[in-house]
Amino acid sequence: MSQPVKKEEEKYWDLWCQNHDSIAGDILVKKYMPLVDFHVQRIAVGLPRSVSKDDLKSLGLVGLLDALNKFDRKRDLKFDTYASFRIRGAILDGLRKEDWLPRGTRDKAKKIEAVYERLEQKYMRHVTAEEIASELHIQTDDVYQTINENFFANVLSIDEQINDNEEDQQSFILKDDKSLSPDEQLLKEEQLNELTKTITSLLEKEQLVLSLFYKEELTLTEIGGIMGLSTSRISQIHSKAIFKLRKLLGNQ
Repeated sequence: MSQPVKKEEEKYWDLWCQNHDSIAGDILVKKYMPLVDFHVQRIAVGLPRSVSKDDLKSLGLVGLLDALNKFDRKRDLKFDTYASFRIRGAILDGLRKEDWLPRGTRDKAKKIEAVYERLEQKYMRHVTAEEIASELHIQTDDVYQTINENFFANVLSIDEQINDNEEDQQSFILKDDKSLSPDEQLLKEEQLNELTKTITSLLEKEQLVLSLFYKEELTLTEIGGIMGLSTSRISQIHSKAIFKLRKLLGNQ
């Protein structure tokens, strides 16, 4: 950030923090709205197409406004980091309050899991989405999408146990920060080794998409630009990779 631009932003922060100047607030909201768009795109990956991105954006905006109101400039913390925590938390909170995963999707996920287990025992190997789709007389993409959505729903359900306010978050982190027992450490290492082995067995494009999405934290649109593919194609590759990793990720 150039010096003149930085000074200009500091001016608006001063105006906002001193008396919540509405003009300064609007300018800061506009500056940090890309953070909202970023988290909306990432979270939307695991949601049904029926969930409106505009609704997610509205929830994210609530989080951004909350961050602006509660941010303490005296703390050694960048606003981007603090706002990201608030924005993501607001979106997930909003999703928890709504039954965003239709009952039909939950039922379909159970059927897919049951068929997966049955065919795996029958063939004594990992089965493909194509085999499951054939057994259930549905489209292969439907299998990928359902598994992806159900996996995100399970993650969201686990995350619900954690309160998103700062004090509780700090308490949770301190309480959870303990050494693993030898057995737990061994199990964790085995799971990580198995996960690494499974990831390396994925197609090169699938490995790249997972790396760019989870490690580099790029959006699907940005990944599509890098790989020269459409966003929908990147989403499909991501879903296929999650399907292949579903069992190990579920155990984690």
